[in-house]
Amino acid sequence: MMLSPYPTLGERIRVGLLWTWCVLVLIFLVVPIFVPVPLSFNSGSFFTFPLQGVSTRWYEVVLGTPRWLAAIGNSLLIGIGATILATVLGTLTAIGLSDPRFPARRLIVPLLISPLIVPVVVTAVGTYLFYARMGLANSYVGIILAHTVLASPFVVVTVGASLSGFDRNLMRATAILGARPLTGFFRVMLPLILPGVLSGAAFAFVTSFDEVVVVQFLASASQRTLPLEMFTGLREQLSPAITAAATLMMGLSIILLVVANLLARRSRRMGEAVAP
Repeated sequence: MMLSPYPTLGERIRVGLLWTWCVLVLIFLVVPIFVPVPLSFNSGSFFTFPLQGVSTRWYEVVLGTPRWLAAIGNSLLIGIGATILATVLGTLTAIGLSDPRFPARRLIVPLLISPLIVPVVVTAVGTYLFYARMGLANSYVGIILAHTVLASPFVVVTVGASLSGFDRNLMRATAILGARPLTGFFRVMLPLILPGVLSGAAFAFVTSFDEVVVVQFLASASQRTLPLEMFTGLREQLSPAITAAATLMMGLSIILLVVANLLARRSRRMGEAVAP
C-alpha cells in the first residue's frame, strides 16, 4: 500500500490547529513585554490608556535628567566591566573544560553553571554577607565582581558550544610549526571561536545591564543602576518615565540578543566548514 505524498484533510486541520495554538501562546508571552512601548509615548502624567496624546517628553526626562543619566552611566560602567571580566574568564574556562582530560570536569561544570539555577536573591544575600566582610559592599568593584559571577556561565556555555566543533589538531599543527601556545591561540583558535565569544559577551552584558536584585544589596545611593532606578521609581513615584526607560532597555536587549543569535549561527557554520 503506497502512502500519499499529499497531507490529508485531517492532517491539515491538525497542523492548522497547532499553528494557531503556537501563535496564541506567543502572543500571550510577548504582548505584556511590549505594553510599555505605547505608554512611553503618552503625553499625560499618569499611566492611562488610551493615550491622552503622543509625545516624547518622557524620553527627554530619561535622557536629560541628571538622576536618570547617572543611573544609565552606572549601568554602562558596571555592564562593560562585568562583560570584560566574564568574557575573559568564561572563555578561558570553556577552553580548559573542552579538554576531555581535564580533571573533575563533571564536578566543575555544574558548579560553574549554578548561578543560572540558584535563585538570584539567594546569591544576592550570600554575596552581600561575603563582600561586607571584605569591604567590597557599596563599591563598583563589588557590583562588577558579583555581576561577573552571574554572567560568566553564559560565556562558558556559548564558547563551549563553539569549541565543540573545533579541531584541536590545528593547535598541534601550530606547535609543530614552532608557534608558542599563546600565538596559536590568537592566530588559530580565537578567530574560529570568535563568534561564540562575542555571543557570550552579548549575553553577559544583557545579564548585567538588566540585573536589579544584587544591585539592591550591594549598591549605595550614588551607584544606582537603571533597573534599580526604575524599581525605586515604582515604589516612590509612578511616573511614565519608567516606561520610557523600560522601552530603551528592551530595545538594547533585543538588539544584543539578535546580534548574539547571528553570531551563534555564524559560529555553527564556521564549525561545520572546518569539520572534516
